[in-house]
Amino acid sequence: MATTIFWIIIAIVLFDFIFEKILDYLNSKSMKETLPEELEGIYDAEKYAKSQQYEKVNSRFSLVTSTFSLILILAMLFGGGFGFMDQWVRSISENIYLQTLLFFGILGLAFDLISLPFQVYGTFIIEEKFGFNKTTPLTFITDKLKGYLLSIVLGGGILMFILWAWLSTGNWFWVIVLGGMSFFMIFMAMFYTRLIVPLFNKQTPLEEGELRTAIDAFSQNAGFKLDNVFVIDGSKRSTKANAYFSGLGPKKRIVLYDTLINDLETEEIVAVLAHEVGHYKKKHVPKGMVMSIVQSGLMIFLLSLAIGLPVLSQAIGAGEASFYMGLVAFGLLFSPISFITGIFSNIQSRKYEYQADNYARQYSLGEKLINSLIKLSVKNLSNLTPHPAYVFFHYSHPTLLQRKRVVEGAGNKDKGKG
Repeated sequence: MATTIFWIIIAIVLFDFIFEKILDYLNSKSMKETLPEELEGIYDAEKYAKSQQYEKVNSRFSLVTSTFSLILILAMLFGGGFGFMDQWVRSISENIYLQTLLFFGILGLAFDLISLPFQVYGTFIIEEKFGFNKTTPLTFITDKLKGYLLSIVLGGGILMFILWAWLSTGNWFWVIVLGGMSFFMIFMAMFYTRLIVPLFNKQTPLEEGELRTAIDAFSQNAGFKLDNVFVIDGSKRSTKANAYFSGLGPKKRIVLYDTLINDLETEEIVAVLAHEVGHYKKKHVPKGMVMSIVQSGLMIFLLSLAIGLPVLSQAIGAGEASFYMGLVAFGLLFSPISFITGIFSNIQSRKYEYQADNYARQYSLGEKLINSLIKLSVKNLSNLTPHPAYVFFHYSHPTLLQRKRVVEGAGNKDKGKG
């Protein structure tokens, strides 16, 4: 039975790789050498050529990194790497908690260090070549160290909680873990920008001036109390721009990248903010939270059925049942289910984006929103003609052209009614 599960895992790993490469191939083939008619007025020929080059470079780089990851995981499976790690941590300590921390800690660190040259190349060669990178070597190093610290504190804490529940709560395991994970997700949704973001970026309240006045005017018109508008120093790492809404209830806040403020006009920034407010008004944050909790509940329930089966640990090289080895095997076997739930999440997310766009349009900001998206897409050298299959499986947002057609189509309908 263990041998059968081993080959099922191999099949899942290979299928996932091949499927992703087929999608990448279709996506690359959807690119056209000359400027498509539908992009006239958005991209000029020179900028379009640069965006195609950027897409091709990233596609080739993704092929190299994903192939390397595939070889690494296959080497671990066929070469007994997981089994070797299991024996090593058992020789260090008989304490299951320490064994689990050592196993995942060393494994995670090793994989990250092995992939470090790719991370450096992506940041300091590719992003630098196309004018995006603003990360200094010092910032890169400190980010890595802070990331390791967070992994130890948060990742280690979650692992210890799951292990404790597995050892101590019996049939209530999945209920206890789901409750704990749900609390953690809600807590992070409320306090992420207050606790985690400041470790990496500086956030300052938006200063008084034309932009703040325009934002306050919109908020009052929309009946949306917004005291917390912050500017984040995104230019510390990249020239790319963004904005996002975070928090729940009184802890909500809008975060604007300083690059966004530099790249867009005041009305365009207000349109972006209106889109983010639309997510709040349509209750997309709590709805997304519920969806995440349901998906987590499914995963944890299946985990509760599988984690104690010795055959899972043995399938990837363990001599006897092991919590951490069972967790790794389960993660590999759960991949197809995670893939399917991810498709539904993306479909729902794209639907939410259309609804938020429509909210901005209702305040006569639809055109300004599309203008802002065009500017950001061009600046970020975005691929505006991805293959539909790639969009379906990977995009959490509709493409720019899809959003443009919907907003303009709704606007024309409004004019017709008038």
